[in-house]
Amino acid sequence: MTELDHGAGPARRTGGLQSTPWEDLLARPAVEAAPLVLGAVLTVRTPDGGAGGVPGDVAVRLTEVEAYSGESDPGSHAYRGLTARTAPMFEDGGRLYVYFTYGMHWCANLVCGTAGTASALLLRAGEVVSGLDVARARRPAARADRDLARGPARLAQALGLTGADSGLELAIGGRAELAPAERVDPELVRTGPRVGVAGAGGDGAVFPWRFWIDGEPTVSVYRPAAPRRR
Repeated sequence: MTELDHGAGPARRTGGLQSTPWEDLLARPAVEAAPLVLGAVLTVRTPDGGAGGVPGDVAVRLTEVEAYSGESDPGSHAYRGLTARTAPMFEDGGRLYVYFTYGMHWCANLVCGTAGTASALLLRAGEVVSGLDVARARRPAARADRDLARGPARLAQALGLTGADSGLELAIGGRAELAPAERVDPELVRTGPRVGVAGAGGDGAVFPWRFWIDGEPTVSVYRPAAPRRR
């Protein structure tokens, strides 16, 4: 894939994953944590089947994320402050924020930062590295394994996440946990505008807060926000 496919102008280079426990990693603001989370593996254990209706454990190696902050970020759910929906974003980092979108799909975020300051990483795409059969059963429409978690709604479905998981804390051996994996080469980390974000929050010059691993087939294709009909 080319940089043009992902909406970048000249691609920016930034850091790669550090061998850091998630408590330390996710205590940072989302923009700082984003490049470090690339390559980490999120495992979700779903004995009851969750969103896909198929029980089992699935692990996804994260290849694309987007950073969102709070009242200073017009693209964020937390832009207008604390609500019942966004409450997990204002908690300490190291938990999930899961929301429903377009009346059809769940999308999952990793909450970052410290309590009282909204910050989260939207999990946009990843490679299923464990539980392939479970992920395939939950995502029967996927044409290839690279498409199982290629996009935020697909990723949440493959992992079996729903709104019931919003606020869930990561825990070793628990329902959800995050494990650092092989370090991502910093030369391969790219940034660009966030997908489908309208208005000022979609300005890639101000908010180049989409991070991905260059050359990864699981990374989604960049699409700007659709223009509003008059």
